[in-house]
Amino acid sequence: MKTSPKAAEPGTPFNFAQHLIARNAARPDKAAFIDDQGPLSYGELIKQQRQLAAALLALGLRREERVLLLMHDCCDWPVSFLGALYAGIVPVAVNTLLTADDYAYMLGHSRAQAVLVSAALLPLLRQALALAPHEVKQVLVSRPTQPLQAGEQALGPLLLLHAPMASPAGTGPDDPGFWLYSSGSTGRPKGTLHSQANPYWTAELYGTAVLGLTEQDVCFSAAKLFFAYGLGNSLSFPLSVGATTLLMAERPTPEATFRRWRGEVGGIKPTVFFGAPTGFAGMLASPALPERSAVALRLASSAGEALPAELGERFKARMGVDVIDGIGSTEMLHIYLSNQPGRVRYGSTGWPVLGYLIELRGDNGAPVADGETGDLCIQGPSAALMYWGNRAKSRETFQGAWTQSGDKYVRNSDGSYTYAGRSDDMLKVSGIYVSPFEVESTLVQHEAVLEAAVIGMPDAQGLTKTKAFVVLKPGQQVSEEALQAFVKTRLAPYKYPRSIAFLAELPKTATGKIQRFKLRDLERGQP
Repeated sequence: MKTSPKAAEPGTPFNFAQHLIARNAARPDKAAFIDDQGPLSYGELIKQQRQLAAALLALGLRREERVLLLMHDCCDWPVSFLGALYAGIVPVAVNTLLTADDYAYMLGHSRAQAVLVSAALLPLLRQALALAPHEVKQVLVSRPTQPLQAGEQALGPLLLLHAPMASPAGTGPDDPGFWLYSSGSTGRPKGTLHSQANPYWTAELYGTAVLGLTEQDVCFSAAKLFFAYGLGNSLSFPLSVGATTLLMAERPTPEATFRRWRGEVGGIKPTVFFGAPTGFAGMLASPALPERSAVALRLASSAGEALPAELGERFKARMGVDVIDGIGSTEMLHIYLSNQPGRVRYGSTGWPVLGYLIELRGDNGAPVADGETGDLCIQGPSAALMYWGNRAKSRETFQGAWTQSGDKYVRNSDGSYTYAGRSDDMLKVSGIYVSPFEVESTLVQHEAVLEAAVIGMPDAQGLTKTKAFVVLKPGQQVSEEALQAFVKTRLAPYKYPRSIAFLAELPKTATGKIQRFKLRDLERGQP
């Protein structure tokens, strides 16, 4: 396998938190993070994560035990994540937009021994703890705003009670590092176990080698830290090169994003923005989109779902910077197939990231020819170790050196790859594959359409027919028939949606992915 010249194999012992400390020890006064309440310097970050490591061990936690990390994006998030890694304890970073039942499941599934939680999420956590099948040893609360109960402590004062842990746990590159739960678009989320070295690989092979991040950059990600995409964007990548990261606790609305682009929060303007297609669409539709001269962006990145060519081209024309679209996954930790600065083919997901091998396979498991749709398989050093407690799904996804992505792709003659939908979302209409994404991309080209999602539903004869769900731009109107005719003029006639429903918004995960299973439930009359 090829790797970047800068990506040397991590030796043994290897602790990712210590690796970042070594890289940044010479810049103690520089801001590592700036959140809504102010900056955290590299020196303070190093000190506080080592204090937290000592505190966790003093509370009775042991190496490789899990701690749930349920926290909005703020400076306490990286302190908590890296402090646990430093101690050899395994942080389980979870979505902040779930229910008490979801958290109760995750507490029981991970057998977390402690929880690190934002004050705003503490009432929900208390509900979850009442439902969870086991007790945790301690709840540590970031920036509490209300009286704490038995078994709860404020995180900040706790750190002051402990001297920094002198040296990291003697972990190796393949030792358990942290968990991320899958986004939960179907069924219960899967606990995806990553090693200590996996974030090292994504930072070297993508953050540095593809995006070209340096210590001069200021990174700002709409995707939150609990998401694999956001973890790389806001922590692994910038800390690996000594850059500064803007953190935002609130939802990444266009208005909130623009305030940070203009430097109104933290007094610093981001140079690299990480978003998702839905967010780019919303920003381009907003009358508040800043002028190019008002921002400092040199690069924009997109992932989560494939970026329609029209969106990328419009953003480039409006803001003067390319949107570097790529695909990654929780299982691979970050992006392995991507466009590149100076080499962008809008409408495609680009080329394999150096260090990763890509193969498209047909239904029989054999590689398919260029131009044919196949299942995307990846081989690379950042693959997860397994799904916790789910041997069957682990075997299905992690097949030797290869990871099954669950995505359908086509390889083009120039070696780039074009997205053709999820393996479980691909539609076979009249015996021919139809890509929901292709139809969606065409629908959003209509001047009245903001977003679109396409699913397949059986008709009275049991044959699959396409149905589109469309969100219109504010103040716009268009008929179902007009949109169907619009698609027919741009795609093969059999690809047009047989019916169209108009919604105020599409159901999505916290990471911005459309939840097509909810649209199917809606069609079946299920709540």
